[in-house]
Amino acid sequence: MNIKSSQDLVEEANQVIETLDPSKVKLMADNNECILIDVRDIRELWKEGTIKKSKHIPRGMLEFWLDPQSSYYKESKFDPSKKMILFCALGMRSALSTKSLVDMGFKNVAHVKGGFDALKQCGCEIVEKEKK
Repeated sequence: MNIKSSQDLVEEANQVIETLDPSKVKLMADNNECILIDVRDIRELWKEGTIKKSKHIPRGMLEFWLDPQSSYYKESKFDPSKKMILFCALGMRSALSTKSLVDMGFKNVAHVKGGFDALKQCGCEIVEKEKK
């Protein structure tokens, strides 16, 4: 069986999506110029927190929550007038997620190089995610 590796898929995604430096993303977030979307699993948010003011859309629900034709659609998760910037732990899931949104037709979307870890290192404020 000859299948592509997950790393191959990430590399292919990175060829066709916009990848932003975490310091630029911090500046954009501080100036309210974007919507940060955390695509990590909820257990990761409970354990490590998330970036202040970011929205959580788990990777497994991304396409469904952002598709107006889906019964799972959540209009409150994004503002079409602002750039959507996705992040995960290190930048691999967010690369695949960003490519999926580009494939769906979203234009104003990018992801963070280095993910949550890089955003923490450049000084983004971390907040706890409470269990409901």
